Amino acid sequence: MTVQEVDSEVRNEVMLTGRLSAPPETRELPSGDLITTFRVIVRRDAASARSRVTVDALECVVWSGRVRRTVASWRVDDVVEVQGALRRRFFRAGAGAQSRVEVEVSRARRVRRPTPG
Repeated sequence: MTVQEVDSEVRNEVMLTGRLSAPPETRELPSGDLITTFRVIVRRDAASARSRVTVDALECVVWSGRVRRTVASWRVDDVVEVQGALRRRFFRAGAGAQSRVEVEVSRARRVRRPTPG
């Protein structure tokens, strides 16, 4: 199998549709880069659930200014759709090096706002 054949079979693509659990937060990293983070709650497929847990809370990060502007108006309980890739990010914290797996968002849109009531 050639490298090109392997590359065509390997993908890292994520698409989530879920509920926003908290307002997006933008912060500046020590490098000077701005990132926006938020958490999307998605329902687990009941047939594949192995425990009583019925949802997953997935961390998302936005590096692009265009996408940051899109998510800035999102509110708690909005139903949103994000597309991107899984990334493992390493960073320094008080106790030393740590890592986190996140969805690095490349496209985002609000599907709908919750109905008042």
